[in-house]
Amino acid sequence: MNKSFITNFIALLATLAGYFFEQSLLFTVGLFALSGAFTNWIAVHMLFEKVPLLYGSGVIPARFEDFKVAIKELMMEQFFTEKNIDRFLSGSSGGIGTLDLVPVIEKIDLNPAFDDLVDVIEKSSFGGMLAMVGGSEALQPLREPFIEKMKVTVGNISQSEEFNHILRDELEKPNVIADMREKVSEIIDQRLNELTPQLVKEIIQAMIRKHLGWLVVWGGVFGGVIGFIAAVTNNF
Repeated sequence: MNKSFITNFIALLATLAGYFFEQSLLFTVGLFALSGAFTNWIAVHMLFEKVPLLYGSGVIPARFEDFKVAIKELMMEQFFTEKNIDRFLSGSSGGIGTLDLVPVIEKIDLNPAFDDLVDVIEKSSFGGMLAMVGGSEALQPLREPFIEKMKVTVGNISQSEEFNHILRDELEKPNVIADMREKVSEIIDQRLNELTPQLVKEIIQAMIRKHLGWLVVWGGVFGGVIGFIAAVTNNF
């Protein structure tokens, strides 16, 4: 339901009915209601669309770059401040203190680690003995057990309090937080650069036109009330 159209349509019907049926009270109420509703409707319309000869119309698309800058400043100064990042990393709000690295560890390819281990053995004093029993091929059956054991061991280490304490200390260093803010800023810039004036207009319209529609409704209501008072007092 388009509240703006319905309000203007009802006000227009009341105006026309009052005029043709020579009902001065109805005409005045309808005319004032129409002026209030239409004025508010055109004001809302002017936020998004350029209206010829009306200076200041189409302000949202016209101030597109300012809009992007304001969004970035809001996010960086209100959300991604050094204080908020430090609070997150300290674990006081469920941040790094509860970080589970096990899923990440499970996806890591540890085959290069096993290959390096075999290479170290071959180049050590045990290399000759290993060559006598088939060389590096003799160790291949140990690849999968080694990888599984390493994942379990590293996972256990990552969940220890000592590891998390060290990780927090490193991440809370000022230069680390500054680097994080810089990367966040770059990500925000990249996403904002993907926006177009038309897309920004559509986003804002979807958010506020529904609510600004009530400005038209109440403009018609208050205009009608003022018209009623004007018509009544004019008869005295």
